[in-house]
Amino acid sequence: MATNSDRDSHVLIRAAIFAVFLVLVAAISWKFGPGIIRLMRKPEQFRAFVEAHGRLRVLLYILIQAAHIVIVFIPGEIVQIAAGYAFGTGWGTLYSLLGMILGTVVVFFATRYAGYSLVKVFVPPKKLEQFDTLMAKPGFEIALFVLFLIPGVPKDTLVYMSGVTPIRPLRFFLISLTARFPGLWGAAYIGANLQRRHYLPVWLMSGAAVILFVVGVLARDRIIRTIERHRHRLSGTPPISKGKG
Repeated sequence: MATNSDRDSHVLIRAAIFAVFLVLVAAISWKFGPGIIRLMRKPEQFRAFVEAHGRLRVLLYILIQAAHIVIVFIPGEIVQIAAGYAFGTGWGTLYSLLGMILGTVVVFFATRYAGYSLVKVFVPPKKLEQFDTLMAKPGFEIALFVLFLIPGVPKDTLVYMSGVTPIRPLRFFLISLTARFPGLWGAAYIGANLQRRHYLPVWLMSGAAVILFVVGVLARDRIIRTIERHRHRLSGTPPISKGKG
């Protein structure tokens, strides 16, 4: 049984993680956030920027990609397109994936140990309530995969919210990274073709991304409900009544 001293130590540890994480995010956001956004919006300047760092250029990009996961207001798509522009489709996808793993691990464990108090700083209450409702359903992990897969869903906030669920860390990392891989590849492909001035593939891929985005925004709840019904048929368990989600 935990003693009062153990509980007090646990509270202090959570408070320390909460404070350190917020200070780091605030410092990085203030110091680097606006500069990263400006740089990523001009891929040719970003490529020159990373090449100027020589052997450290790959590590630099991985850290930028990780920062984008932590600092939710940095648009992920422009970061990943810039990777394709600077490194090509294959390497750009790989470096984006490595940065995403790093950022996801940091955010997931920070929220797991700091708790809801940290999540509430980055996630609006309404979205957190919807996610709590979704988490209570039997098809939670399947729905989580779909949410990460569908364009138009704020995926970085999903990482923050998932840290306070009972999901096992390795399982979560596999779900989120597998679902996000097609998007990473697609963004790097666009960036690589922009660099080579092959504009037809860029327009085709961008058009497909816009269509998927619109479909994802309009139909994501219906898609999740369909998957849940299918899962219940296979398992023989009755579905939970529909709530907010």
